[in-house]
Amino acid sequence: MTQAAKEETGQDSVDFGQALGTLLRAYLESARAAVGDLPGGPRGYQVMSIAASSICGNQAAIAESLGLDRTVMTYLVDDLEKAGLVERRPDPADRRARQVLLTRKGATAFEAASARINDVERTVLGGLSDDEATVFRTLLARVVADAPFDTSQPCRASEAPC
Repeated sequence: MTQAAKEETGQDSVDFGQALGTLLRAYLESARAAVGDLPGGPRGYQVMSIAASSICGNQAAIAESLGLDRTVMTYLVDDLEKAGLVERRPDPADRRARQVLLTRKGATAFEAASARINDVERTVLGGLSDDEATVFRTLLARVVADAPFDTSQPCRASEAPC
């Protein structure tokens, strides 16, 4: 990186962990406000996002993917189910396990929440141009995908077949 670029971004004075923490706090604060109407707020949104993607709807695998204790996950899915946003069904691959699927009401709520989360992301990345924000997201996805702690693939859950 050139000295001019370092001066422009202040890179010499930015601590990586502190910068990540600042970005995460800004995102979470805005995300809580944006999806606070959903049971579980941002966590509930993440569960709905995985259910909507059909990557893997197995409750145990979703919990592992999100780094949630299974008990916490059970209560969260209970709340989403009570709100009529998701339903549980036996997993065809493992009848002991339960899939988490969006209901019609859940799909509608998820679509609206996704639009609000997209606005949050755009605001949090407001210091970047649209092209830079796209590059940032691409690089972030690569870092997560290559990391030993990869949680981007819920079906990789070690104890829960999908």
